[in-house]
Amino acid sequence: MPQDVCPVRAEPTFSFTQGLIFGQLSVILLLAVFIKFFIFGDPPSPEVTASLRATERRSRTLAHKKSLLSLRTASVRQPHQQPTLNKKKSSILRSGPPTLTIGSILSKTYYKVDSHQPESLDWFNVLVAQAIAQLRSDAQHDDAILTSLTKALNGTSRPDFIDEIRVTELSLGEDFPIFSNCRIIPVDEDGLDLGPGKTLDSDMARRDGARLQARMDVDLSDMITLALETKLLLNFPKRLSAVLPVALAVSVVRFSGTLSMSFIPSNSSENTPTKMVFTFLDDYRLDFSIRSLLGSRSRLQDVPKIAQLVESRLHQWFDDRCVEPRFQEIALPSMWPRKKNTRGGDDAIHDVERSMSKAKGVDIAKDLREEARKEVEADARADRAHDSLRYRRRPRAEDVFPMSGSMPGSLPGMNGPP
Repeated sequence: MPQDVCPVRAEPTFSFTQGLIFGQLSVILLLAVFIKFFIFGDPPSPEVTASLRATERRSRTLAHKKSLLSLRTASVRQPHQQPTLNKKKSSILRSGPPTLTIGSILSKTYYKVDSHQPESLDWFNVLVAQAIAQLRSDAQHDDAILTSLTKALNGTSRPDFIDEIRVTELSLGEDFPIFSNCRIIPVDEDGLDLGPGKTLDSDMARRDGARLQARMDVDLSDMITLALETKLLLNFPKRLSAVLPVALAVSVVRFSGTLSMSFIPSNSSENTPTKMVFTFLDDYRLDFSIRSLLGSRSRLQDVPKIAQLVESRLHQWFDDRCVEPRFQEIALPSMWPRKKNTRGGDDAIHDVERSMSKAKGVDIAKDLREEARKEVEADARADRAHDSLRYRRRPRAEDVFPMSGSMPGSLPGMNGPP
């Protein structure tokens, strides 16, 4: 009967200690590779980053235009008419010529879209520079901007793992934006170009809702800085398990792009006011300078990955608000002149006189109150002096002896012996 033989157990190649050491070295190697290539890796050049972002924005704009054209094609195939309400026209206003169209406005202002030279906008640059200079002066005079920024940064949207945010530096720059190369182009109701070879006429303007759009180049080279300090809080496994101080400074060093502005007329049937619409074309460039500092004792300075993340979020914030196809609308007030909005001329003199008379009236009232107070005090002193003299006056003879020939001690009506 064959004897059962137990199989020989294979001995492990590595011992427990060797496996532990090998595992620790693998983790350390992976952390080193991650820190070197993902945190401290060299960022791409600004030109490459700007080119990639411009390509992405351009593709998004083209996709939006393609979707608009497809919707227009579908609407043309299935036309529908909405009932319109005929409002009674006023019988007081004179029936003048029909409403001016885009073509008639261009002809009456002697502006030829195809051949008119772009304008330099030097006068507009001076006005904008004065407004920005006043804004900077107001910011230095009081802490309104600093208070508003601090309140906005520490609002309800601040997450729990971020401590209170403090603004450590705020600089609004020293230079001014330069607007140039302004031109007027006709666009359709969606802000798209009419395309080459299409001429603007009254029928097209009425049918497609065309309007005029002003485009101008904007260039700004400055150092607009906002520096913040906060702490990252680790609330696991218990509250405030660890704290990491963070300091971040973001500076806008250059902006160049194309600003597009147009007016949307008011609609009396929908009760909408006149609006000014502005947006930036997708060919803009926005450069930042980002400085960071992590830690309290052993500090990490200017981490490239943090700079890339912050710059990417800022570009996304700007694209989502005022880069085509998105735009900003500003409702304009009525342009009819009103008396309450009039300033200057005789009204200014009257205002100065009213303010001066008001100031003089305040001074006169103050003087009158002072004189009245002095008169009251003088009358009170005179009354007190009169009362003291009346009670302190020595008695006279006629007061003591009212009857002639009377004797001291005699009763009234009785005479002494003859």
